[in-house]
Amino acid sequence: MWKVLLVEDEVFVRESVREIISWEELGFTVIGESGNGTEALAMIIRDTPDLVLTDIVMPGMDGLELLKQTRQAGLKTKFVMLTCMGEFEYVRRAMEYGASNYILKLSMSVNSLRDTLRKVSAELGASAEAHTETNHHEVSSSAPILTSTPASPTSLTVSSAPPSETDLPFIPVREPVVKHPEISKIIEYIGQHYDQDITVKSMSRYVMMGENYVSALFKKKTGYTLIHYLHGVRMEKAAEYLRETDLPVQEIGYRVGFGSDNYFIKIFKRWTGCTPSQYRHRSYSQDE
Repeated sequence: MWKVLLVEDEVFVRESVREIISWEELGFTVIGESGNGTEALAMIIRDTPDLVLTDIVMPGMDGLELLKQTRQAGLKTKFVMLTCMGEFEYVRRAMEYGASNYILKLSMSVNSLRDTLRKVSAELGASAEAHTETNHHEVSSSAPILTSTPASPTSLTVSSAPPSETDLPFIPVREPVVKHPEISKIIEYIGQHYDQDITVKSMSRYVMMGENYVSALFKKKTGYTLIHYLHGVRMEKAAEYLRETDLPVQEIGYRVGFGSDNYFIKIFKRWTGCTPSQYRHRSYSQDE
């Protein structure tokens, strides 16, 4: 997983960026967030993220200076700049310092952010491959040739069998009872369309409210972030398929809205503590 740091002084914008993307599905993991450049620089030096997604204009140290000082520190961290209309001189200078891309906040969409992340992931992969090849060449050309006897195999045995417990794990999210009409409308929509591509942005359009406002309001009224609640609904539906059908795990993941079976398995295990196959095995054990 490539490590990502989010830097944005507006909390709602930062939360929206974090929630609208299935980061792990694209090969990224968010390791931290910051609301100012000075704090972010300390985090970059300490944690060396692979990618920094940062606003350009921030109080104190702005995104451009953050990029500049990161380069002066000798770090090759990738940067993607978030910008508003009229900030193109900042963008031009950021690209001169080696920023990978920029995204306009006002027109930012899930697809544009995904496309940018895929581009950065490809750049990171190419850099890592080139670095590995260089190191391999250096070792091959300079290291002495050694011969050794293979070590004896250890006694460690790894079992792929599920845990002995037969109780099915509990999936905690249940449909909350809320009195706010727009949030109720979102909850109803998720219940009926959980297999589709649902994001904070699409739901804000659905109820004709601001994206940041919807994100904060949903959390306030339900106790869950919108994406967390969506995952819970999908996991409940997946558990039903696993108990009641013989559909392959990959097909079940697709039916509950996951394009990647690996990502589906990871989220399912995070929620239940076991893989979908292990869950199905336990359900069979209970029926016997």
